Amino acid sequence: MTTSLLMSDTLREDVLQWLKQEVPEKRLRHILRVEEMAIALAQHHGLSVALVQQAGLMHDLAKCFPPKQLLAVAEAEGWTLDPAEVACPHLLHAPVGAVVARDTFGVSDERVLKAISNHTLGSPDMDAISCVVYLADALEPGRGDTLKLQRLRDQSYRNLQGAVYETCVFSLQHLLENRRPIHPRTILTHNGFLNARHCQHSVDSAA
Repeated sequence: MTTSLLMSDTLREDVLQWLKQEVPEKRLRHILRVEEMAIALAQHHGLSVALVQQAGLMHDLAKCFPPKQLLAVAEAEGWTLDPAEVACPHLLHAPVGAVVARDTFGVSDERVLKAISNHTLGSPDMDAISCVVYLADALEPGRGDTLKLQRLRDQSYRNLQGAVYETCVFSLQHLLENRRPIHPRTILTHNGFLNARHCQHSVDSAA
């Protein structure tokens, strides 16, 4: 059952007070824009606003953790790291953020934790809540106002899976143009949502 209820004021205030101590003002403004866009997308697509809002507000809890701290959490959790994560521990800030949400704020809903964990690299099996947070993080207004970004934002309201695919392509192009390493999960996200988008198009064509 979908709901338009927001997350509890108490939890939101606790998270905000924590963020104000842990991230700079510019990052906090980004987080609040992600929260706002995620809520709007959740309302439009009939998703749980409270769950999406939690994930949006907490997606960057570990954004400013130093590399040693990110790697220490990964080791404590028993994760097997990809070479890209060892070379660039910052890629771990999303799954580490999910650990912080779980351990510091008592978040237990797997949909919220997965949305936090998947918001940077995506995942081929993302549910709608994860898709919304992935898109809100990539497309919130502070990211720019180019024609491409405007089109991706419009698409995010029309077709979540299609928007995830096109946003993943956009991210891959940026990484390639800047000769930056590409995490294998980004490729898996691309391939997974390419197939899902084609399946959806086939259904639409048959209807």
